[in-house]
Amino acid sequence: MIMASKQEYGIPYTPLPSSQPSQTVIVLTPYRRHRRPSFLRSLRCSILFTAAILLLSAAAYFLYPSDPEINVSRIQLNHIRVLDSFKPTLDLSFSLTIKVRNRDVFSLDYDSLVVSIGYRGRELGLVKSRGGHLRARDSSYINATLELDGLEVVHDVIYLIGDLAKGVIPFDTIAQVKGDLGLLLFQIPIQGKVSCEVFVNINNQKISHQDCHRKVVEKADYMSPLWFCNAQ
Repeated sequence: MIMASKQEYGIPYTPLPSSQPSQTVIVLTPYRRHRRPSFLRSLRCSILFTAAILLLSAAAYFLYPSDPEINVSRIQLNHIRVLDSFKPTLDLSFSLTIKVRNRDVFSLDYDSLVVSIGYRGRELGLVKSRGGHLRARDSSYINATLELDGLEVVHDVIYLIGDLAKGVIPFDTIAQVKGDLGLLLFQIPIQGKVSCEVFVNINNQKISHQDCHRKVVEKADYMSPLWFCNAQ
């Protein structure tokens, strides 16, 4: 038995398509990072800014130069004598112990300690002691003796006669320290001052009352642009 092909009967022949490997397409969506809310970022910046301000303020507080602290630790009357005459003369002797404290974190070199005494706002005399060196946060005690021999009281004679009648004479004493503060390569001029009002009993030769307080020194000259030149 003979089989006829499809071409012999006029039927077109189309070959089957060859098998191709299947392809899988994966579509990736873009990844978006989750951003922190804006108020959290603002809060963090505010905290960092506040912390920086506090650190700078603390550094300025501890490093800013300040005047030395001066206190009168002891004041003693050695003797007092007023000679009555047409022009009263005064013999007076005081012994003082002054405490100088360096409050800064840098060393302090002070030139001298000057102690003056006055009566009714007028200076009668002064004494000057030698200078010294103070380390950071250190203190020093300086002894000074102030003596007046045969000083004629020209002014305020009427007030002096009245105080002699009362038996108590008020005196003013001022202790002042001037020096330079060693700040890195610079020398910053500073000074400190303390004032005392001393009431002397001429009958028992003792101090009946004293009142001391530190005086505020004006710093306008220190902040001048020429302060560095003057410190050299």
